[in-house]
Amino acid sequence: MIKVDESEVEEWQLPGRRMRMLLDRGAGTENLSVCTIWVQPGETVRPAHSHPEAEEVIYIMRGKGRVLVGEEVAPVRPGIAVLFPRGVPHMLQNTGDDVMKVICFFTPPADPGTYRFHEEITFPDEG
Repeated sequence: MIKVDESEVEEWQLPGRRMRMLLDRGAGTENLSVCTIWVQPGETVRPAHSHPEAEEVIYIMRGKGRVLVGEEVAPVRPGIAVLFPRGVPHMLQNTGDDVMKVICFFTPPADPGTYRFHEEITFPDEG
């Protein structure tokens, strides 16, 4: 059995969020990685990025905001899951007053070292 306590996992400070990688190949998974992120009010996960070799699904646990997937923007809140297709640039922004907590699932496994960054992409009203 693989069991991970989020509070015991190293936290990474990345632009616009804090991240903890809960499960990945190093923890014994073969086809999946899972992380949690926290986004402070008013912060945006930057830069826009994509996963050339993986799909990602995010599930909003706490907070509210908006997501950019390709050229589409949509609001998100607790209970919403969003698919980021393989290779499609995406961003997440906290538009609320509380810290946003999100769980992210990748298949096959991915981590920040496998991301492709798209510095030129922003939310349409920020461009």
